[in-house]
Amino acid sequence: MKIPNDLIDEAAKIYGVLSNSTRIKILYFLYYQENDVPVNEIVQNLGMAQPVVSRQLAILRQYQLVRFHREGKQVFYVVDDPHVVEMINDMLNHVKHEIKGLPHPKN
Repeated sequence: MKIPNDLIDEAAKIYGVLSNSTRIKILYFLYYQENDVPVNEIVQNLGMAQPVVSRQLAILRQYQLVRFHREGKQVFYVVDDPHVVEMINDMLNHVKHEIKGLPHPKN
């Protein structure tokens, strides 16, 4: 199967975005919330500085991994593509097998 180079290049950029553990933590936090979440709630729950969270959210937004809306002065975020979190789950399962030295299940 031939995959166009531009798609591979874009996928590599997104993997680069996901190579940051802070961004993964933010995505997971947002994924498991019932509603859009204000930035200050992300900051409080993850125990990170507001500028750090805001910078990482901007990067996630740039790659359409999260989306936002404003209500007055507050900015609310939500995961834009849940498939990305499912992909991260697959990677975490891979890591669990590697750490335990277990063979990977065959499909």
